[in-house]
Amino acid sequence: MDNLIELDFIDLALALGIIGLAIALSLWQRLALEGQLVFGAGRSILQLLVVGYVLEIIFALNTFWSVLLILGVMTTIATVVARNRIGKKIQGLLPVVWLSLFASSALSVSYTILLIIQPSTWYEPQYLIPLAGMLLGSAMNSASLAGDRFTNAIKKNRLEVETHLCLGATPHQAITSYRREAIRTGLIPILNNMMVVGLVSLPGMFTGQVLAGSDPLNAASYQILILFAIVLTNVTCAVLVTAGLYRRFFNQDAQLILP
Repeated sequence: MDNLIELDFIDLALALGIIGLAIALSLWQRLALEGQLVFGAGRSILQLLVVGYVLEIIFALNTFWSVLLILGVMTTIATVVARNRIGKKIQGLLPVVWLSLFASSALSVSYTILLIIQPSTWYEPQYLIPLAGMLLGSAMNSASLAGDRFTNAIKKNRLEVETHLCLGATPHQAITSYRREAIRTGLIPILNNMMVVGLVSLPGMFTGQVLAGSDPLNAASYQILILFAIVLTNVTCAVLVTAGLYRRFFNQDAQLILP
């Protein structure tokens, strides 16, 4: 189980043939996706190679400030992506999303690192960076789905919200049902994944460890840990994003305002 077949640049060049087949299918079916496939493939190669080199430096330094710096950059990028999907015109949304991603990921990472994995140092980049990256990526999607669903629900049901306010309801009471539905929407991907994991899909961490030569049972144990941590992160993030977001829609006089 210790033999890892490493891929060199020739193997990566051959891997381009896979994208080439996808481009050929696009041409054959006249999907007009060739440009997007080429751009996406080029960007993916560049980003992953850059990340690989950067992480080599971080692993070599093995200092808490370098680890926290890369985690801060990852959180900020995830925040911008999630904010753009929810809506750029909502004032104060960027700090709401950033704090939600940071708090939810920090909670799950702290629990996992300090109580379960327990590396020699809490900032061990081998564990902290991959774990935080997986949690941030999933929380970003959860925040985007929940925030977008919540925003659209308030806009589409403006009259209903204002009616509740006129009848004496607080802003929180007026949007409670929409917020709950938005949180449920943000959790749909991870709930679906939990239903079919190991049966229909093999998660990336599991397959990566198996390909790297790890024992399948150990890989499954780590995947269970990551899956549960993702669930906690997504739930927390969706709750925090919608809690902070609804305040953007009401002024100090409890009146509904739309961006």
